[in-house]
Amino acid sequence: MIHDTPTAPPTVTVSEFKAHCLALLKRLGSEGVVLTRRGRPIAHVIPYPSSPASLIGCMRGKMTVQGDLLSTGIAWESDDQP
Repeated sequence: MIHDTPTAPPTVTVSEFKAHCLALLKRLGSEGVVLTRRGRPIAHVIPYPSSPASLIGCMRGKMTVQGDLLSTGIAWESDDQP
C-alpha cells in the first residue's frame, strides 16, 4: 500500500514494491516513490527525465484558444497626454 503525506513523496515497502513493481512504475508520478525497509527509507525511485526536445509540440492539437490573448477584457483609457 502506498502511503501519501502532504509534504513528502509517497512511500511503499520493498516487499510491496517487489510484488507490484510494474503497476507502481506505470503510475509513477513526478515526485517519485520512497522505498522503505522496516520503516526506514532506503531508496527514492524517480522517473527518468525526458529530454526538452520531446516536449516541443507535445500539446499540439490538445488545446484551443478562446478570446484574445493580448486583451484583459477590460476597456480603459490612458490618462497620459502627449
